[in-house]
Amino acid sequence: MRLSGRRYAVLVADGVEDLEYWVTVMRLQEEGAEVVSVGSDTKPHTGKNGVPVQAHVLSTDLSVDDIDGVVIPGGWAPDKMRRDANLVALVRDADAKGLPIGIICHGGSVAITAGIVNGKRVTGSLGIKDDLVNAGGTWVDEPAFRDGNQVWGRVVADIPAFTRELIALCVEAAG
Repeated sequence: MRLSGRRYAVLVADGVEDLEYWVTVMRLQEEGAEVVSVGSDTKPHTGKNGVPVQAHVLSTDLSVDDIDGVVIPGGWAPDKMRRDANLVALVRDADAKGLPIGIICHGGSVAITAGIVNGKRVTGSLGIKDDLVNAGGTWVDEPAFRDGNQVWGRVVADIPAFTRELIALCVEAAG
């Protein structure tokens, strides 16, 4: 239980990639972490493949001081997440504080809006490659890797590599 006593926010909205959300949540919980799902509202959301997801906390009710890291899963949800100024501020503030941030697939869209991509090595869905590069990131075609406090993952098939990197970073940050 290497992450006991730690709390991580996982962003949610309709269309979140089910596996990127659920596998990451379960891996964090497996390590003893408390995971809170954060969204623009607390209505039940439907994942991209139909699995229900419930936001536990409103984006207006959570501060970076309440968490130890953030995860941005992909799917179609990031397009909605990036429109919530509070979710974007949470990501920006977490990065400024040096907290672990997991970004996979289309989650990079939220990182772009938060302004935390410039000068970083990045990856994700090929659908946002140009957006990441235009935001100042350096595209790397690898399953998953770290750049400072950020863990980047490409797609669903790369979830094992992504969660390995994310858990390792969170354990290091927990000291």
